[in-house]
Amino acid sequence: MLPRPSKETTVFHRPASGPGRRFATAAVALGLVCTLSTSACAGELRPWSAVVQRARATAVASTAGSATALSGYAIQSTAKVTDSAADVSRPGYPAGDWYPAGSRSTVLAALLSDGNYADPFYSTNQQKIPKADFQVPWWYRSDFTVTDTTERSYLDFSGVISAADVYVNGEQVAKAADVAGAYTHHELDITSLVRAGTNTVAFRIRPNDPNKNLTMGWIDWLEPPPDENMGIVRDVLVRRGGPVALRDAHVVTKLAVPSLASADLTVKAQARNDTNSGVTATVSGTIGSATFTKTVPLAAHETKAVTFTPADFPALRLTSPKVWWPAGMGGQPLYGLDLTASVSGAPSDTAHEDFGIRDVKAPLDSDGARQYSVNGRKLLIKGGGWSPDEFLRWDKTYVEDRLKYALDLGLNTIRLEGHIEPDEFFDLADRYGILTLPGWECCDKWEGNVNGGESGDKWTAADYPVAKASMAAEAARLRDHPSVISFLIGSDFAPDAAIEKNYLDALKAADWPTPVVPAASDKSSPVSGSSGMKMTGPYDWIPPNYWYAKREGGATGFNSETSAGPDIPTLDTLRRMMSPAEQDTLWKNPNAKQYHRSPSSTFGTLKLYDDALTGRYGPPTGLTDYVRKAQLTQYENVRAQYEAYGRNATDSSKPATGVIYWMFNSGWTSLHWQLMDRYLDQGGAYFGAKKANEPLHIQYSYDDNSVVVVNSRHASASGLTARVTLFNTDGSQKYDRTAAGVSVGGDGARSTALTVPASVSGLSTTYLARLTLTDSTGKEVSRNVYWLSTKADTLDWANTDWYYTPTTSYADLRGLNSMAQVPVSASASTSSGPGGTSTTTVTVRNTGTGKTPSLLTDVHLVDSTGKSVLPVQWSDNQVSLWPGESTTLRATYRTPDLHGAAPQVRVSGWNTPEQTVPAL
Repeated sequence: MLPRPSKETTVFHRPASGPGRRFATAAVALGLVCTLSTSACAGELRPWSAVVQRARATAVASTAGSATALSGYAIQSTAKVTDSAADVSRPGYPAGDWYPAGSRSTVLAALLSDGNYADPFYSTNQQKIPKADFQVPWWYRSDFTVTDTTERSYLDFSGVISAADVYVNGEQVAKAADVAGAYTHHELDITSLVRAGTNTVAFRIRPNDPNKNLTMGWIDWLEPPPDENMGIVRDVLVRRGGPVALRDAHVVTKLAVPSLASADLTVKAQARNDTNSGVTATVSGTIGSATFTKTVPLAAHETKAVTFTPADFPALRLTSPKVWWPAGMGGQPLYGLDLTASVSGAPSDTAHEDFGIRDVKAPLDSDGARQYSVNGRKLLIKGGGWSPDEFLRWDKTYVEDRLKYALDLGLNTIRLEGHIEPDEFFDLADRYGILTLPGWECCDKWEGNVNGGESGDKWTAADYPVAKASMAAEAARLRDHPSVISFLIGSDFAPDAAIEKNYLDALKAADWPTPVVPAASDKSSPVSGSSGMKMTGPYDWIPPNYWYAKREGGATGFNSETSAGPDIPTLDTLRRMMSPAEQDTLWKNPNAKQYHRSPSSTFGTLKLYDDALTGRYGPPTGLTDYVRKAQLTQYENVRAQYEAYGRNATDSSKPATGVIYWMFNSGWTSLHWQLMDRYLDQGGAYFGAKKANEPLHIQYSYDDNSVVVVNSRHASASGLTARVTLFNTDGSQKYDRTAAGVSVGGDGARSTALTVPASVSGLSTTYLARLTLTDSTGKEVSRNVYWLSTKADTLDWANTDWYYTPTTSYADLRGLNSMAQVPVSASASTSSGPGGTSTTTVTVRNTGTGKTPSLLTDVHLVDSTGKSVLPVQWSDNQVSLWPGESTTLRATYRTPDLHGAAPQVRVSGWNTPEQTVPAL
């Protein structure tokens, strides 16, 4: 049974500082979306101050061209509402005992925000939420006020999961058969129903089943929410306007490549007469200093396309345009289009679109791999797979923090397999220069007509228009975002001929500007042809040397989903997400079903991972030892994945063209597929990726022992000196070579500086390799430390499965356990920065008197209670220092995240005693 809410609405106020401010969405009249990153959702709302506040109606602007989002809803199960739809949807209906929901909220997100369930991210709490409560429709009800009824009114929305009957002021304005699918866009003319004063809109939301509905599902990413995300997850807008509406405004850009000297802009829109009489509209627009105007006669209820071309308006042919580039390749300037439709001199409607000027190509190379280029320059796609919050709660700051992490990691791309985020996500990607690869998801209704229908229910006649409308809506929404470089119309499988035609027709009608990819796997479709991508995994543990083989998931072609699977979080996070008994099981029992891994039986346990951890590093002696070994194995594996793809990007044969780490992040507290955890803490996976993707980088090759310099910057580099030194685990040096005068081109070029001999006299079974790269002044510009073995990991390629390749014998890294404990000193200070940020500077030094290095020394910023301050961006971290060596690290973060306490740094490492020092 659902707990009964009080008669009044409880609103949790967002504090002025701390985690609540960082991750709570704006307070709305009907409630708050609960916090995401640092809170445990309902479990951590309790400390917040709370007041009682009755729901308020949304005040709708009367200006022509305005669009006002409903500020929130009162929601209730239809099992508890016996009144008619007409009554429920009339102003004044007594919904005081309904649950408050934010402007974008699933049913369960609202109930969590209202404090009805314990933290679903802790232990197995989510299993205790009854699914039966969400197997009936739910009402979403909202009031809005209008002061002027002379303007026309429209209800504009998408993001309904899974379908809804829609009512306004007691009248049904749409049926669920017509409002179906998470991505379909709907505009309902409600002018005749809207009155001065209070108005009511009500949605009767149908339950969601991703195998039956073209919506969103979670595949095997995480334990799916009990409500399957039923609700409204995008803004519902009330639009106002005059007799002529402007819709579908966009700009088609054509950039001169490779000169970039000019760009042609074609402006398009639809002018629609919504009255019973003919009118003449004047449509005027501006882009910067360019202006353009047309007179458009419209018969009653007629819609006309309005187009402004450079041939007719020369100001739309730009010389020396401001070109948009991915991060690291140039700037991210944006242009703005403003359009106004006027009738008899009075504004009737307006439209605004931001857009960027750039050119994207993605032909297949000679080996059949898709090779992207932006503005005529090839680039290796280095990215990760995106997950939204499990309950689809939108928090701009939390999203922005993760995108900043992507830049910090040296990534240039985010792939969205379904779960296509709201407009603000792509606005942020545009601003930060992060490329995006949106597309439909696998393994549910979206692929129900392929693979024998095994992934989801077979499509019926009613599904085809929903799919086409979904494609049309997303194409229209995303086409002007320069960060969007493709749309993947299939994932594990390509669409069949009928579905592909629907998609391609919709994309063409929307003037889709970038390549259309038929699948994320190595599949073809009748019109689009080969995908040029592979989806060979792995998805579970494999050793680092796997990545260097030019087969399966190794570094060749474009791999759209791949990683070594488990990514065990830090000890801090494990203690937040697992009970003590679960923590104990985690390190003791590899065969145990791990609730925080995946609902899939394939990935239910950590056996492959734990066997490798024990086989390579030795059996864990406790949870702390398990976690520290996990960080080492994740660092070396993630680093190897990105390094192998980076090294092979300029190969003449079978080059690597793209790699998407599966996944960039998780939507919940997870033990796998994440470069950082839900709370934005960073461990070995994070810093392994950050090291591999530094712009000018020296790296070791597991396959041929070469030492390679990879340069991701545009400018070439010369006068470099590369050095490799091998050590036994006691710190004794066994090999040392230097190569001077190393040069390397730009844009991902590589140069082989040295090759380490296959055999070195006196080298212990487990040994360390230190690589350094210095510039012509002797300044160290790249440093990389590996822990290796004279006994290599052996892969059983013949028995490769879709998710991993068996390892028949492990590299022997157990010698690391005998490394002597090394003292590391630390001193830290903190200074204020711009925009409410602080920077803590930490100098760590190996003060040992022997030869042993401190391996993977980690520095964590903590507050006075010892809790990690997150998010944080480090200049470097998890560093290895030889006796007498020191390095200075910088951490940048939001000052309020200290909660008023003085900052401290906690220093630990593989063979370094933990200590915490002040950072005043």
